[in-house]
Amino acid sequence: MSKQSEFWDERYKGETFAFGEAPNAFLAAQAHRLTAGMHALVPGDGEGRNGVWLAQHELTVTTLDLSPVGVEKARRLAAARNVTIDARCADVATWDWPRAAYDLVASIFLHFAPAERRAYHHRLLEALKPGGLVLLEAYTPRQAQHRANGSVGGPLDPAMLMEPADLAADFAEARIISLEEVEVVLAEGQRHTGPSSVVQLIAERRG
Repeated sequence: MSKQSEFWDERYKGETFAFGEAPNAFLAAQAHRLTAGMHALVPGDGEGRNGVWLAQHELTVTTLDLSPVGVEKARRLAAARNVTIDARCADVATWDWPRAAYDLVASIFLHFAPAERRAYHHRLLEALKPGGLVLLEAYTPRQAQHRANGSVGGPLDPAMLMEPADLAADFAEARIISLEEVEVVLAEGQRHTGPSSVVQLIAERRG
């Protein structure tokens, strides 16, 4: 078991959900883009809140997380909501990503060092079918100031935070529908709270 896996197992081991049971607000705001039967992938879905929400909208959902504890909680949450998800224990860095397999990939607060980030975003885009959508939200470097003022959320390593320009470069081959940095107030469990600086991307894989 990796140190990262152990870290997240420790975070997810309680009965409560570290990031809450409700979906991410940015993802939920994109409900109008969803169609029943779409195939969706949610990398790094932790305890399953986003994947379960997508399944409630009648999508066929695969979720990934490197924490066995998180994956088991995701399965329990799906059962409690009377939906089915394919919750897999996998590291997105080493998972055998399929190509042109998904209509939607939702990447919510999944952060890496720059080289790993670029590789991850490349694999993510290739996993989409032509016309498929990526919905991505991440913290920007301005989050450090919010954290200093008492907000909770985001990696401590500034290199892992994302500028809009980073995403514009990473997804240069896609059609960018929307890309903006916004100030939001998060209330996602105990781990994402308070005023926060995030970047939000909606992009489409070209045919």
